[in-house]
Amino acid sequence: MRASHIQRGFIAALLHRLSGIALAVFLPLHFLALATALNGANALDSFLALTRRPLIQSLELGIVLALAIHLTLGLRVLAIEFFDFREKTAATLSACAAAIISVGLIF
Repeated sequence: MRASHIQRGFIAALLHRLSGIALAVFLPLHFLALATALNGANALDSFLALTRRPLIQSLELGIVLALAIHLTLGLRVLAIEFFDFREKTAATLSACAAAIISVGLIF
């Protein structure tokens, strides 16, 4: 597929799927972190010490952005399905992009 044939809706759908995959990869790691809390405070503290590393902190920022992207593009899908936004897709995508950036900057 040539770059000239890629439409905004395709990019939005691709981002929605990729952010969903990122969240699916993150979820078991999150459950692992919660499970260490069951082993006591020292086990949890040693696990959380990993989160103080710059690489992990940047990954945490990425997962927050992935959550914001997945949420807003999911709302876009719902809006397209339940409302007549097909003609206004560009405006809807712009609103979603603004929401993604806003939510990402808040966190």
